[in-house]
Amino acid sequence: MSFASLGLIDPLLRNVQDLHYQTPTPVQAKAIPAVLSGKDVMAAAQTGTGKTAGFALPLLQRLVQHGPAVSSNRARVLVLVPTRELAEQVLQSFIGYGKGLDLRFLAAYGGVSINPQMMKLRKGVDVLVATPGRLLDLHRQNAVQFDQVQTLVLDEADRMLDLGFARELNAVFAALPAQRQTLLFSATFTDDIRAMAAGILRGPVNISVSPPNATASKIRQWVVPVDKKNKPDLFMHLVAENNWEHALVFVKTRKGVEYLAAMLDEAGYAVDTIHGDKPQPARLRALERFKTGEVNMLVATDVAARGLDIDDLPLVINVDLPIVAQDYVHRIGRTGRAGASGVAVSLVCADEAPLLAAIEALIRQTLPREEEPGFEAEHRVPQTSATGEIIKKPKKPKKPKVPQAAPGAMQMPGKKPRPQSSENNRRPAAQRAVAAGKGTSLSGGNPFSVQKPRSKPASKPVAGSRKPAGKPAGGRGKRQP
Repeated sequence: MSFASLGLIDPLLRNVQDLHYQTPTPVQAKAIPAVLSGKDVMAAAQTGTGKTAGFALPLLQRLVQHGPAVSSNRARVLVLVPTRELAEQVLQSFIGYGKGLDLRFLAAYGGVSINPQMMKLRKGVDVLVATPGRLLDLHRQNAVQFDQVQTLVLDEADRMLDLGFARELNAVFAALPAQRQTLLFSATFTDDIRAMAAGILRGPVNISVSPPNATASKIRQWVVPVDKKNKPDLFMHLVAENNWEHALVFVKTRKGVEYLAAMLDEAGYAVDTIHGDKPQPARLRALERFKTGEVNMLVATDVAARGLDIDDLPLVINVDLPIVAQDYVHRIGRTGRAGASGVAVSLVCADEAPLLAAIEALIRQTLPREEEPGFEAEHRVPQTSATGEIIKKPKKPKKPKVPQAAPGAMQMPGKKPRPQSSENNRRPAAQRAVAAGKGTSLSGGNPFSVQKPRSKPASKPVAGSRKPAGKPAGGRGKRQP
């Protein structure tokens, strides 16, 4: 099958050819004809399946073939996305696919000034890609009206609900024209997604091209059990031992991101970071630097997991497992795209066993475990299965008793005293890096260390303090994107 056989016009076919697209992916082959016909679509599609082209190409054709021209402060196609990164990615896709079509495109999202977005809307835009919150801000200020919207696209609808945008989405739905085309793309179809779809779709074409484990099955994956406090040292050891020179690294918290980035920087790697506290322009620069090869290591929280289109990414490293199992698929979906081979390795501590079990149940496979000599976990990671069960919780291994020599006792024959190494050489790599990195993100201490419970509870919790005693530091806490 070719793109020409799907009914696309010549300008779009030339642009597709310039982008070196050979044949349509399964989701494109099914979505493009349905969208061209004007029908609603409900599609189950993982990231990396080509779904953006699946809706962007036919919508561009409909914009060219079906007027009228857009008026001031209006948009003809509205694409809602969960994150700023995905908004920018979808915008660039529309620009690339729509080259030479004399159409106007805009991405609107928070974290940057609203004024330039309002100025661009004055002339009207053919395609507006927006996050729900910023879209409603623009609507309240009369910077955009919805009466000319012909098509609404919900991209990664499940993620928008996960991020708590249900109220904003309902407000947008209520303000849109009743007569419109609606396209809903989601990696998963929960009860909430199906309920939302029932209220906004009319006789949709249902498309399902990839089960939950489709992306994961193309990627070589394994787990390395390790104690939480040793994750930074193991991470640096694996990077050096395997000569990993280009990788996307995921960590749960901002502090963890900055800590590992500082370690990589100390070791001489070109590294950048993405997390929720980083200004949007800086996040976009970090992505661009990684994509162009200016930096070879990108350390990020899950805010970067979706919507990244990175060519030839060989490796994803999960230093922390995600709280939501579906995010694991989105993380590793950055590698092994379009049939290419990829590798995903996860460093897992005992506290993360329930998260690992949930991931294995989702992808319907038990991930192999490969212990790294010298980093064997003292707190063993329980055995899990592809059914989502924790099969057996292993007992904590007992430490061997070391007999104490009596005062004045003679040394046993054949036993040489252990040579005393320097204090610096006895410390792990992470501690040595802290000593060398005073004044950097390393000097704040290892955020992967587990704090021992206090013997006496604090009289009053302090804002921003760690969890109360009795809860492991690696437990389910509030995610900091």
